[in-house]
Amino acid sequence: MQKLLSYMRSAVQQYNMIEEGDRIAVGLSGGKDSVAMLAALARLRSFYPKKIDLVAITLDMRFDDKDTDYSALEELCKELDVPYVIKRTQLAKIVFESGENGGPCSLCARMRRGILHNTAKENGCNKIALGHHLDDVAETFMMNLLNGGTLDCFSPVTYLSRKEIYMIRPMIFARESDCARVVRRGNLPVVKNKCPADGNTERQEIKELLSSYERKYGDVRNKILGAMQRKNINGY
Repeated sequence: MQKLLSYMRSAVQQYNMIEEGDRIAVGLSGGKDSVAMLAALARLRSFYPKKIDLVAITLDMRFDDKDTDYSALEELCKELDVPYVIKRTQLAKIVFESGENGGPCSLCARMRRGILHNTAKENGCNKIALGHHLDDVAETFMMNLLNGGTLDCFSPVTYLSRKEIYMIRPMIFARESDCARVVRRGNLPVVKNKCPADGNTERQEIKELLSSYERKYGDVRNKILGAMQRKNINGY
């Protein structure tokens, strides 16, 4: 946990992610990354000089038209003293029956973002924390480069003027393995992703590609982040 907290505090301070009195919606999918982020933010809240409130929000896609059991996450939020909101949706049915060009992942991502933004605002939040880590930074950069020929990535901090809310990504200096270690050592609950596309996406292909490069060229993911910072790509 201390290693993840160190990375998180560095990102928060470098990019001014947190201000006094912020009420932050933590996007809690139930995967290891979001669970680790919630636990780390709850710990950060206890000693960070700027006082903040947290609200954990889970969007239930309702695969097979059934409510997902998030009781383990509810218990975790109680232990962390973080209010917990479960937003039940029909996302699974809509996404996999739409037949939209670009496949279900693109539509799902857009719809989830919109619902998360609205739910955060409904709960009085002015910021949303997402569990993207360093691996996600490098993978997104490579996907944009290979697909569109652009040097692009999501930003550490994004202001959504239409919703008047900020998106922050406090784990961008941490590796996916750091999140997995926090969950494993803390015996934190994880809710398995029921999406049929999980593990079979283009992102998974890029993840495997970068891992193969790292065996030859060393820490490629950190090198990509460093290059983005030197060129100030999307606020890095």
